[in-house]
Amino acid sequence: MSKKTYSKYPAYKDSGVEWLGGIPEGWETSRLRNVFSFSKGLTITKENLQEEGVHCVNYGEIHSKFGFEVNPEIHVLKCVSEEYLISDSNSLLSKGDFVFADTSEDIDGSGNFTYLNSDIRTFAGYHTVIARLKIDVNERFAAYVITSQSFRNQIRRRVKGVKVFSITQSLLKTVIFWFPNEKEQIAIANFLDDKTAKIDRAIAQKEQLIALLKERKQIIIQNVVTKGLPAEERAKAGLDPKVKLKDSGVEWIGEIPEHWGVKKLKHLIKKSFSGGTPSTDKLEYWDGGIPWISSVDIKSDFLAKTVREISKKGLKRSSSNIAPKGSTVFVTRSGILQHTFAISILERDMAINQDIKCLVFVKDLFQTYFLRLIQGNNSKILVETRQQAATVESIDMDSFFNLQIPLPPFEEQKSIVYDIKAQSTKIEQAISLQQTQIQKLKEYKATLIDSVVTGKIKVD
Repeated sequence: MSKKTYSKYPAYKDSGVEWLGGIPEGWETSRLRNVFSFSKGLTITKENLQEEGVHCVNYGEIHSKFGFEVNPEIHVLKCVSEEYLISDSNSLLSKGDFVFADTSEDIDGSGNFTYLNSDIRTFAGYHTVIARLKIDVNERFAAYVITSQSFRNQIRRRVKGVKVFSITQSLLKTVIFWFPNEKEQIAIANFLDDKTAKIDRAIAQKEQLIALLKERKQIIIQNVVTKGLPAEERAKAGLDPKVKLKDSGVEWIGEIPEHWGVKKLKHLIKKSFSGGTPSTDKLEYWDGGIPWISSVDIKSDFLAKTVREISKKGLKRSSSNIAPKGSTVFVTRSGILQHTFAISILERDMAINQDIKCLVFVKDLFQTYFLRLIQGNNSKILVETRQQAATVESIDMDSFFNLQIPLPPFEEQKSIVYDIKAQSTKIEQAISLQQTQIQKLKEYKATLIDSVVTGKIKVD
């Protein structure tokens, strides 16, 4: 997407705010408490949510699903009982109300928000702060200001916390908000609506292409890990190219080469264990150089680093354990299990938390073959092993350990892994290219929004 050169305003003035710098003549600055009134969302927990009733947007959805705006007509929301309309109507939103998540597990998420772009009855849920405009400011313009890098950086400078960062009403009330006259606010909002929509469409197209590429890769993996190498590759590996198939006796596997075996996973595991989390109140337990794996870390085939680290004291004084280099780790409890069996192989020794399981296999099972087997049959494996009717998605460990898997001879497992790598390289390169382009589009979008709402460039 080509980047247009925009003009500047004819005159600027000192905003009086060091980090904001100059703003166009005629623009105003104010503390957020003078622009919005504040209140809290419902004092509830996840257990209060249900499928029917009054729509409710909660802090987790603000972080992961409905950033910038939420509209129950197009976004699927959980609900709460109609009784809250009587007992806690102050948490009922009006169109144009803003909802901030009052906590975040990472500093970049501090200041995450959504605003209600609908007249449908909707509550602000647990761990949220409601901000309602009390002066004549265009809500779309306000949304673009609040999502801008300049605005959010204020919150990140002031927020407090170690593992969880708290975004309080008192913090929000003191941050700086800025705005031009109403006519210009509308012009800016309309301009950004148009430009960001075009960028979002370009991103969506690339994400769709990535999904198709990943699907193609999964089909390649699925075929090879359950049916064996193609005839040509079998010949190259010194194997009989005319392999016959037999019924594996396991529904999710289907037919396999007749010289393969089928074994329960528990008979192929030498050792398995989980870990724990050091006390988050003890600063000396953290940032001590020992990589510590939680569910947010398992996003790649081979894991070399983690978001957080613990210290030797934190390891010693908690139930965390060290998973050795070369072992396999997977997520046992997390929302990611709704769609992905998250699994990685460790490139170094790492500590693990209670939602991670470490596996060390016997010599008959090549760990990378097992990883590809899981990836190629992701949905089937989740059906076989995911715990039913759990509050949070989790793996039923009895089902997992009793999972029957196809087992080629060890050297053939290695040949399968190498063949998958050869077939997948070009696909992975294409995916990487699209991901790089998506990141650049997102960066351009963020820079454009920030430049426009701070008056660094003028909307024509």
